[in-house]
Amino acid sequence: MASGQDTVQITSDILNVDDAVKKVTSPTSGAISLFIGTTRNNFDGKEVIRLEYDAYIPMAEKEIKKICQVMRQRWEVEHIAVFHRIGHVPISESSVIIAVSSPHRKASLESVQYCIDTLKATVPIWKKEMYAEGEGTWKENKECVWAASAVSAATAASTSSAASTS
Repeated sequence: MASGQDTVQITSDILNVDDAVKKVTSPTSGAISLFIGTTRNNFDGKEVIRLEYDAYIPMAEKEIKKICQVMRQRWEVEHIAVFHRIGHVPISESSVIIAVSSPHRKASLESVQYCIDTLKATVPIWKKEMYAEGEGTWKENKECVWAASAVSAATAASTSSAASTS
């Protein structure tokens, strides 16, 4: 089932779960799986008042489309919808919605998990947590492969530099 519709949307508008479900609904699918990521009101004991997202949209869309292609290669899925919000996202509102339809639940459930994990690891979308105290912190996704590579390279360079000066 390699063909189907892939809908990728990066927007500053409020995300709508019903819109995502409508994009993937099909009479030939017996399952629709959803992931909805929302803004929580706390992190590490700090009160979070909102999230702010920024993205390099052309590259982010391209990377999400690559994720959709891999999902189609690995699982029998019909339609895929990935919506990500940018800009200010207040408490309890959705930052990301992923919807996948498939003939059977296992494919849709596993592919949704893969999609959110891979999105967080590879897509150039950045998150800033804004706290009640007034400051904000840009958050690094622990899953982010390109950030981890940059840190590893910087660590290796500083270790090499320190070794050559001793």
